[in-house]
Amino acid sequence: MRLSILDQAPVTSGNTAPGALKKAEELAILADELGYHRMWMAEHHGTKSFASSAPEVTAAHLAAKTKNIRIGTGGVMMMHYSPLKLAEVFKTLSAFSPGRIDFGVGRAPGGDNQAIYALSEGRKPRVNDMYEKFETALQLINDEVPEDNLYNKTIATPSTIVLPEAWLLGSSGNSAIQAGRMGVGYSFAQFFNGGMTKEILDAYKKNFQPSAFLEKPEINVSYMVTVAETKEEAEFEAVPQDIARLMLMKGHLGQSLTPEEAQDYPLTEMDRMTIKENRKLHLVGTAKEIATLLQTEQEHYGFDEAMICSIPHSQKKRLDVYRLLAKELF
Repeated sequence: MRLSILDQAPVTSGNTAPGALKKAEELAILADELGYHRMWMAEHHGTKSFASSAPEVTAAHLAAKTKNIRIGTGGVMMMHYSPLKLAEVFKTLSAFSPGRIDFGVGRAPGGDNQAIYALSEGRKPRVNDMYEKFETALQLINDEVPEDNLYNKTIATPSTIVLPEAWLLGSSGNSAIQAGRMGVGYSFAQFFNGGMTKEILDAYKKNFQPSAFLEKPEINVSYMVTVAETKEEAEFEAVPQDIARLMLMKGHLGQSLTPEEAQDYPLTEMDRMTIKENRKLHLVGTAKEIATLLQTEQEHYGFDEAMICSIPHSQKKRLDVYRLLAKELF
C-alpha cells in the first residue's frame, strides 16, 4: 500500500501562520526522505486555523525543496478559478517539476459565505458546472481545443509539458462515477464524514475510461490519524483534534488547543458522547495498530493508497506520526 500525506498547514494554539507553512516544508522534506508517495496541500479560506489558502503556491515551493515525492493540491477549489488559470498554473508547475505534479481539485468552497463572495468579487458563485469546468481545464492542460466557446479560441501556456496526474476529490461518493468517466484519479476524504463504501469505489473503477492523465484507475483515501509510541500517548495527543471537530460541528473554527489545554477543557456529557462517536473519523493508537487497520481497510475496500492527515500540536510529534507509520508500512 502506498502512503501519502494531506497537509492543511495547521496553525495550532500559540503558533503562527508563517510558522505553519515552514512546518509544511519540513514535513515535505521528511516525507521525501522516508519514501512517501505524494504530499498534497488543502485549500482553506477565511480562517486563522489553517495557513493553506494558496495550495498551488505552496506546492511550487515544496516541489523545489524535494526530489522524488509527488507534490500537488488536495485540492484546488475549482469554483473560485477560471479553467484557463487552473491549466496555466499546473502546466507551469509541471514544467518546473515534470513527472511529480498532481492536479487535485474539489467542488467545495473551502470557506464560509463571506470568503466565497469575496473570492468571486461579489458575484454569485457558479456552483453547478464544476464537472464541466474540470473537463475544460483538463483539455487545456492537454493542449486540446475545448468545446466551451469561451475557451476554444485561446491556448494554455506553457505548451507540451509532461502532464500532471489529475485527481477529483469527493466525500460522499457523488463524484466517483464522474472521476471514472473522465479518466482521473479519485480521492475519498474519509475523515470528513466517513461513509466510504465498497460500492462507491467499485462504481469509480467500473466507469473508469483511460485518459492522457491516467491509464488505469487510482484511488486514495484520506484519514485523520494520531499515533505515538504508546496508546496512552496517542490518546493524549489526539484530544485537541477531537475538541476541534466538536467545535466545528457547533459552528466554531478556532486554533486547536495544546494537549495540556485540552485536558482541562470543559466538556458536557453530550460533548463526550459526540467525541466518542467522532472517533470513527479519527484513528488513534500505536503505529502498529493503525497500520493494521489501514491494511485491513485497503483489503476490504480495494483502494491503492492511504493519505494521512495528522495534526498533533507539537511539530516533533507530528513528524513522529509519519516516521512511525513509515516504519510499519514501508
